[in-house]
Amino acid sequence: MSYKILLFDLDDTLLDFTANEIYSLNKLFHQHGYTFSDELFGVYNSVNKQLWTDYENGTIALEEVLNSRFSETLLKLGKTVDGIEWENQYRELLGNGHQLMDGAFELCQSLSVSHRLFVITNGITKTQIKRLKHAGLYRFFEDIFDSQSIGFQKPSKEFFDYVIGHIKDFEIREALIIGDSLNTDIKGGLLSGIDTCWINSRLQKCSAEIQSTYTITSLTELCAICGLEHNA
Repeated sequence: MSYKILLFDLDDTLLDFTANEIYSLNKLFHQHGYTFSDELFGVYNSVNKQLWTDYENGTIALEEVLNSRFSETLLKLGKTVDGIEWENQYRELLGNGHQLMDGAFELCQSLSVSHRLFVITNGITKTQIKRLKHAGLYRFFEDIFDSQSIGFQKPSKEFFDYVIGHIKDFEIREALIIGDSLNTDIKGGLLSGIDTCWINSRLQKCSAEIQSTYTITSLTELCAICGLEHNA
């Protein structure tokens, strides 16, 4: 298949969100006098994942995810904090983090010469654009599509209908979604009829229900799918 339009997820696909998250959370909790332990991260991670799941299922608004995740985390530890204040501080720290996944810069640089590149993300507009610019990737992309601006999130068909409708000369057969999440990126492709490439870098178990057109374990493998020769 000859793909010309590449729709990239951002976090843990091109940018190492996990590394950025740990670094930012560590600084945030230390600023407030807390030792950021594995136990504390476990509590936060549990709260945060449930809120994002609720958001992706359409049961709560994005603002509720962002403004309550820290207050709910600390409440489990018997503390009352201003969740909005903590979120604003965290957002600032997170926006300054731009750790790249291995090979991401070189891949985007090469592909941008012969393909049309776009970002599709469930992240926050201002934060994601800032991180892309700091990482040096922003110039390679024709447009950035994020759930906050669109009003719908991956994997909803509404999100991808918006993307399709706002890319000039879009042809489904020429498009490929690239991402690390089966439940948002790959499922979104299935719902919208767009081919998908699942980056399974953590060697997760495959899903019988959510099947990707391609499965790779590193970004460099995308070169062959897109007709580029990879120089090691």
